Amino acid sequence: MEKIKTISSIKKDIERHIGEKVTLRANGGRKKILVNDGVIESVYPSIFVIRLKNDTQRTVTYSYSDVLTKTVQLVFPTSI
Repeated sequence: MEKIKTISSIKKDIERHIGEKVTLRANGGRKKILVNDGVIESVYPSIFVIRLKNDTQRTVTYSYSDVLTKTVQLVFPTSI
């Protein structure tokens, strides 16, 4: 059974991964899925910022509700 996620639990989970690599899957609209690698740069009360790997100057911001509604999916690499 999957644990019920809330915005506060999503925020705490993302805060624990600041500075780590992440794979970002975002809904680009019209059946388009955007996949990028990046690093979680900072966390704010309503949003979080990811610096994209392929472009050092480009950052994207998403809200925690985007993760809750699965518009954005974050995949953290597993450490072995």
